[in-house]
Amino acid sequence: MAHLLVVGAKSDLGRELARLFAAEGYSLYLAARNSGELAEECEHLRIRYGVQAVARELDILEYGAHAGFYESLEPKPDGVICAAGYLGDNVKAMEDFREAKRIMDTNYTGPVSILNICAADFRKRASGFIIGISSVAGERGKQSNNIYGSAKAGFSAYLSGLRNSLCKSGVRVITVKPGYMDTRMTRGMKFPPILTAQPEDAARDIVRAWKKGRDVVYTKWIWKFIMVVIIHIPEKIFKKINF
Repeated sequence: MAHLLVVGAKSDLGRELARLFAAEGYSLYLAARNSGELAEECEHLRIRYGVQAVARELDILEYGAHAGFYESLEPKPDGVICAAGYLGDNVKAMEDFREAKRIMDTNYTGPVSILNICAADFRKRASGFIIGISSVAGERGKQSNNIYGSAKAGFSAYLSGLRNSLCKSGVRVITVKPGYMDTRMTRGMKFPPILTAQPEDAARDIVRAWKKGRDVVYTKWIWKFIMVVIIHIPEKIFKKINF
Protein backbone atom coordinates (compact mmCIF):
# COMPACT_ATOMS: atom_id res chain seq x y z
CA MET A 1 0.00 0.00 0.00
CA ALA A 2 1.32 3.45 -0.92
CA HIS A 3 1.97 5.95 1.87
CA LEU A 4 1.74 9.74 1.83
CA LEU A 5 3.28 12.21 4.27
CA VAL A 6 1.30 15.41 4.78
CA VAL A 7 3.32 18.16 6.47
CA GLY A 8 1.07 20.85 7.88
CA ALA A 9 -1.79 18.39 8.12
CA LYS A 10 -3.85 20.59 10.44
CA SER A 11 -4.22 23.27 7.79
CA ASP A 12 -7.53 23.38 5.94
CA LEU A 13 -5.87 22.52 2.63
CA GLY A 14 -3.74 19.81 4.21
CA ARG A 15 -6.82 18.09 5.63
CA GLU A 16 -8.67 18.22 2.32
CA LEU A 17 -5.69 16.83 0.42
CA ALA A 18 -5.31 14.02 2.94
CA ARG A 19 -8.94 13.04 2.38
CA LEU A 20 -8.63 13.04 -1.41
CA PHE A 21 -5.45 10.98 -1.37
CA ALA A 22 -7.05 8.58 1.10
CA ALA A 23 -9.82 8.17 -1.48
CA GLU A 24 -7.05 7.23 -3.94
CA GLY A 25 -5.95 4.44 -1.59
CA TYR A 26 -3.01 6.14 0.14
CA SER A 27 -2.30 5.47 3.78
CA LEU A 28 -1.34 8.63 5.59
CA TYR A 29 1.17 10.15 7.97
CA LEU A 30 -0.42 13.38 9.18
CA ALA A 31 2.37 15.56 10.55
CA ALA A 32 1.94 18.77 12.53
CA ARG A 33 2.64 20.42 15.85
CA ASN A 34 0.29 19.30 18.63
CA SER A 35 -0.50 16.28 16.49
CA GLY A 36 -2.83 14.85 19.11
CA GLU A 37 -5.43 17.24 17.72
CA LEU A 38 -5.46 15.08 14.57
CA ALA A 39 -6.67 11.93 16.34
CA GLU A 40 -10.29 12.44 15.27
CA GLU A 41 -9.24 13.14 11.68
CA CYS A 42 -7.19 9.94 11.59
CA GLU A 43 -10.15 7.95 12.85
CA HIS A 44 -12.37 9.54 10.18
CA LEU A 45 -9.90 8.59 7.44
CA ARG A 46 -9.58 5.01 8.66
CA ILE A 47 -13.32 4.46 8.88
CA ARG A 48 -14.38 6.25 5.70
CA TYR A 49 -11.59 5.19 3.35
CA GLY A 50 -10.27 1.97 4.86
CA VAL A 51 -6.68 3.20 4.94
CA GLN A 52 -4.10 3.52 7.68
CA ALA A 53 -3.80 7.02 9.12
CA VAL A 54 -1.52 8.06 11.96
CA ALA A 55 -0.70 11.45 13.44
CA ARG A 56 2.99 12.29 13.82
CA GLU A 57 4.49 15.16 15.76
CA LEU A 58 6.53 17.56 13.63
CA ASP A 59 7.52 21.16 14.25
CA ILE A 60 8.51 22.68 10.91
CA LEU A 61 10.81 25.09 12.78
CA GLU A 62 12.75 22.39 14.66
CA TYR A 63 15.20 21.67 11.85
CA GLY A 64 17.44 19.47 13.96
CA ALA A 65 14.60 17.02 14.51
CA HIS A 66 13.61 16.63 10.87
CA ALA A 67 16.06 13.86 9.94
CA GLY A 68 15.08 11.79 12.97
CA PHE A 69 11.41 12.35 12.22
CA TYR A 70 11.78 11.06 8.66
CA GLU A 71 13.92 8.14 9.76
CA SER A 72 11.14 7.07 12.15
CA LEU A 73 8.61 6.66 9.35
CA GLU A 74 8.18 3.00 8.43
CA PRO A 75 7.39 2.32 5.73
CA LYS A 76 8.81 5.39 4.07
CA PRO A 77 6.31 7.57 2.19
CA ASP A 78 5.86 7.36 -1.56
CA GLY A 79 4.91 11.01 -1.71
CA VAL A 80 4.95 14.13 0.44
CA ILE A 81 2.77 17.21 0.54
CA CYS A 82 4.11 20.30 2.27
CA ALA A 83 1.16 22.46 3.28
CA ALA A 84 2.84 24.24 6.19
CA GLY A 85 2.32 27.98 6.15
CA TYR A 86 2.03 31.11 8.25
CA LEU A 87 0.69 34.42 6.92
CA GLY A 88 1.70 36.42 9.95
CA ASP A 89 1.41 40.14 10.60
CA ASN A 90 3.31 42.09 7.96
CA VAL A 91 3.18 45.40 9.84
CA LYS A 92 4.61 43.73 12.92
CA ALA A 93 7.19 41.88 10.82
CA MET A 94 8.53 45.17 9.46
CA GLU A 95 9.13 46.36 13.02
CA ASP A 96 9.98 43.14 14.83
CA PHE A 97 12.39 40.78 13.10
CA ARG A 98 11.23 37.88 15.25
CA GLU A 99 7.88 37.99 13.43
CA ALA A 100 9.60 38.35 10.07
CA LYS A 101 11.81 35.36 10.85
CA ARG A 102 8.83 33.25 11.88
CA ILE A 103 7.10 34.05 8.59
CA MET A 104 10.21 33.28 6.54
CA ASP A 105 11.11 30.13 8.43
CA THR A 106 7.60 28.66 8.38
CA ASN A 107 7.09 29.31 4.68
CA TYR A 108 10.60 28.69 3.38
CA THR A 109 13.41 27.51 5.65
CA GLY A 110 11.44 24.81 7.47
CA PRO A 111 9.83 23.36 4.33
CA VAL A 112 13.21 23.29 2.57
CA SER A 113 14.70 21.42 5.53
CA ILE A 114 12.14 18.60 5.55
CA LEU A 115 11.79 18.40 1.77
CA ASN A 116 15.55 18.10 1.28
CA ILE A 117 15.43 14.98 3.43
CA CYS A 118 12.45 13.55 1.55
CA ALA A 119 14.04 14.39 -1.81
CA ALA A 120 17.29 12.60 -0.93
CA ASP A 121 15.37 9.43 -0.10
CA PHE A 122 13.19 9.65 -3.21
CA ARG A 123 16.28 10.14 -5.38
CA LYS A 124 17.85 6.96 -3.98
CA ARG A 125 14.66 5.02 -4.62
CA ALA A 126 14.16 6.64 -8.06
CA SER A 127 10.48 7.19 -7.34
CA GLY A 128 8.09 9.42 -5.45
CA PHE A 129 6.46 12.82 -5.69
CA ILE A 130 6.57 16.11 -3.84
CA ILE A 131 3.75 18.65 -3.78
CA GLY A 132 4.70 22.02 -2.34
CA ILE A 133 2.08 24.64 -1.51
CA SER A 134 3.51 28.02 -2.44
CA SER A 135 1.44 31.11 -3.37
CA VAL A 136 0.79 33.65 -6.09
CA ALA A 137 2.09 36.13 -3.49
CA GLY A 138 5.57 34.95 -4.45
CA GLU A 139 5.29 36.17 -8.03
CA ARG A 140 5.58 39.87 -7.28
CA GLY A 141 6.16 41.62 -3.97
CA LYS A 142 3.50 43.96 -2.67
CA GLN A 143 3.46 46.21 0.35
CA SER A 144 0.74 44.38 2.25
CA ASN A 145 2.64 41.09 2.53
CA ASN A 146 6.18 41.59 1.26
CA ILE A 147 7.72 39.34 3.93
CA TYR A 148 5.32 36.45 3.29
CA GLY A 149 5.56 36.98 -0.47
CA SER A 150 9.35 36.93 -0.41
CA ALA A 151 9.33 33.62 1.48
CA LYS A 152 6.88 32.11 -1.01
CA ALA A 153 8.98 33.43 -3.90
CA GLY A 154 11.96 31.60 -2.45
CA PHE A 155 9.90 28.44 -1.96
CA SER A 156 8.65 28.52 -5.56
CA ALA A 157 12.22 28.92 -6.82
CA TYR A 158 13.34 26.07 -4.57
CA LEU A 159 10.62 23.76 -5.90
CA SER A 160 11.48 24.70 -9.49
CA GLY A 161 15.13 23.83 -8.94
CA LEU A 162 14.21 20.64 -7.11
CA ARG A 163 12.00 19.60 -10.02
CA ASN A 164 14.90 20.20 -12.41
CA SER A 165 17.23 18.21 -10.15
CA LEU A 166 14.96 15.21 -9.59
CA CYS A 167 13.27 14.73 -12.96
CA LYS A 168 15.94 12.34 -14.25
CA SER A 169 15.45 10.22 -11.14
CA GLY A 170 11.77 9.72 -11.89
CA VAL A 171 10.67 11.94 -9.00
CA ARG A 172 7.94 14.49 -9.67
CA VAL A 173 7.78 17.91 -8.03
CA ILE A 174 4.60 19.97 -8.26
CA THR A 175 4.42 23.65 -7.34
CA VAL A 176 1.00 24.82 -6.20
CA LYS A 177 0.22 28.54 -6.35
CA PRO A 178 -3.08 29.34 -4.67
CA GLY A 179 -4.58 32.79 -4.89
CA TYR A 180 -7.13 33.90 -2.31
CA MET A 181 -8.41 31.01 -0.24
CA ASP A 182 -11.07 30.86 2.45
CA THR A 183 -9.19 29.25 5.34
CA ARG A 184 -8.61 29.74 9.04
CA MET A 185 -5.36 31.51 8.16
CA THR A 186 -7.24 34.18 6.20
CA ARG A 187 -10.29 34.40 8.43
CA GLY A 188 -11.50 37.98 8.80
CA MET A 189 -9.97 39.07 5.49
CA LYS A 190 -12.35 40.10 2.72
CA PHE A 191 -11.66 38.73 -0.76
CA PRO A 192 -13.72 38.88 -3.99
CA PRO A 193 -15.80 35.69 -3.97
CA ILE A 194 -15.18 35.01 -7.66
CA LEU A 195 -11.41 34.89 -7.02
CA THR A 196 -11.57 32.96 -3.74
CA ALA A 197 -11.20 29.19 -3.59
CA GLN A 198 -12.60 26.92 -0.93
CA PRO A 199 -10.04 24.44 0.43
CA GLU A 200 -11.93 21.45 -0.93
CA ASP A 201 -12.02 22.97 -4.41
CA ALA A 202 -8.31 23.83 -4.30
CA ALA A 203 -7.54 20.29 -3.17
CA ARG A 204 -9.45 18.87 -6.14
CA ASP A 205 -7.49 21.15 -8.49
CA ILE A 206 -4.22 19.89 -7.00
CA VAL A 207 -5.11 16.21 -7.24
CA ARG A 208 -6.29 16.73 -10.81
CA ALA A 209 -2.95 18.35 -11.68
CA TRP A 210 -1.10 15.48 -9.96
CA LYS A 211 -2.99 12.94 -12.05
CA LYS A 212 -2.33 14.86 -15.26
CA GLY A 213 1.40 15.13 -14.64
CA ARG A 214 1.51 18.91 -14.39
CA ASP A 215 4.45 20.77 -12.87
CA VAL A 216 2.74 23.98 -11.76
CA VAL A 217 -0.89 24.53 -10.81
CA TYR A 218 -2.78 27.72 -9.98
CA THR A 219 -5.96 27.55 -7.95
CA LYS A 220 -8.28 29.05 -8.88
CA TRP A 221 -7.12 28.67 -12.48
CA ILE A 222 -7.90 32.30 -13.23
CA TRP A 223 -4.93 33.36 -11.08
CA LYS A 224 -2.55 32.16 -13.79
CA PHE A 225 -3.85 34.91 -16.08
CA ILE A 226 -4.18 37.49 -13.32
CA MET A 227 -0.53 37.04 -12.43
CA VAL A 228 0.57 37.36 -16.06
CA VAL A 229 -0.97 40.84 -16.00
CA ILE A 230 0.41 41.76 -12.57
CA ILE A 231 4.01 40.76 -13.26
CA HIS A 232 4.01 42.77 -16.50
CA ILE A 233 2.89 46.05 -14.93
CA PRO A 234 5.84 48.43 -15.30
CA GLU A 235 7.62 49.06 -12.00
CA LYS A 236 7.11 52.83 -12.35
CA ILE A 237 3.36 52.21 -12.23
CA PHE A 238 3.34 49.20 -9.90
CA LYS A 239 5.15 50.98 -7.07
CA LYS A 240 2.32 53.52 -6.91
CA ILE A 241 -0.44 50.91 -6.64
CA ASN A 242 -1.79 50.57 -3.13
CA PHE A 243 -2.42 46.88 -2.45
